[in-house]
Amino acid sequence: MKKFVYYAPTEIVFGPDAELRTAELVKKYGGSRVLVIYGGESAKKSGLLDRVCDNLRGMGLMARALGGVVPNPLVSTAREMAKAGIEFGADFVLGIGGGSVLDTAKGVAHAIASPERDIWDFWSGTKVTKSLPVGAILTISAAGSETSNSSVLTNDAKEPPTKRGITTDFNRCKFAIMNPELTMTLPKYQIGAGAADIFMHTSERYFAAILGNHLTDEIAEGLFRDIIAYGSRGVQNPRDYEAMSEIMWCGSVSHVGLTGVGAQGDTAREGDWACHQLGMAISALYNSTHGATLTAVWAAWSRYVKEANAARFAQFARKVYGTTEPEDERAAEEGILRTNAFFRSLGMPLSLTELLGHEPSDEEIEKLAKECTYDRTRRIGSFRVLDYDDIVNIYKACR
Repeated sequence: MKKFVYYAPTEIVFGPDAELRTAELVKKYGGSRVLVIYGGESAKKSGLLDRVCDNLRGMGLMARALGGVVPNPLVSTAREMAKAGIEFGADFVLGIGGGSVLDTAKGVAHAIASPERDIWDFWSGTKVTKSLPVGAILTISAAGSETSNSSVLTNDAKEPPTKRGITTDFNRCKFAIMNPELTMTLPKYQIGAGAADIFMHTSERYFAAILGNHLTDEIAEGLFRDIIAYGSRGVQNPRDYEAMSEIMWCGSVSHVGLTGVGAQGDTAREGDWACHQLGMAISALYNSTHGATLTAVWAAWSRYVKEANAARFAQFARKVYGTTEPEDERAAEEGILRTNAFFRSLGMPLSLTELLGHEPSDEEIEKLAKECTYDRTRRIGSFRVLDYDDIVNIYKACR
């Protein structure tokens, strides 16, 4: 086991009625004036928003609720929410929703703490040095933002729009309230996309350049098996508490860094993240559902890079799917096919044509590759490093 530093400070409160502890937790982490951020109308219609705000006010806290966060969250929305939070005098930000809401909440917290800066500065290279505390009430199991140190926003003022992520421990939520019952009314497509994202957060760390940490692999392989088993069950029956609770906990563990522990130097195993970069470019240009962009590119990426270490893909197939194929290349291909079957069981697309509803042209592919490489200024991936031409080839294979 190589040396590493592992940091996961978020307090988890899990189970039915967990949201009734919101005010207690906000007070524990120093909040008194709470900016509550949510997405669409579901938080209102379900009564969750009112329950939470009543809970906060019932314990003497001030609360202001702001809705309107959309999937693939926009920096323009976060900017306006930060302005309102400054006017309100917020000292705590509470997100009610999934990854889009929580990523927005993190950005709003950074912007309120540094009102002299524009929020996009932090997504353009300016280091975050302070932030407000953030709490999460999870209603969608997918992004793992409730336990991660990352946040992703889309700059909708750019033409074409551009999607960027930042990683900092200031993105860590102080607490995450996780009641699986809050996810039972989601559309099946959203549950499937979430399960796919959870699988991919594990995959990005598993298919890494730095290997040889066996307990880490065992944890990742167990998480793969669990999300494969319960992701499909949750899509089939969203009222299945066992399935929805397993999906929810898988989502948090998949992005808390535990499946990537094992380091060079003092940082967690870096992982690959190429599929996420490929998918982020798609959602930036087409506003596609994040989890669906990942399933559309995974098989093409896998076949393009697996020669870098076919034995790793073979191990994945044997430990996750139980394949007995002794030859690594064939085992690797079986693992890819079985994963595509899993994605299909979630109702997810397996190609760009299926995702977008049309076959993308060469010009569209080139625009995607340009966005993915930040106008040819970077390469992506670590399992195999990919340049602009590699990325074009993968996107074409996704068609």
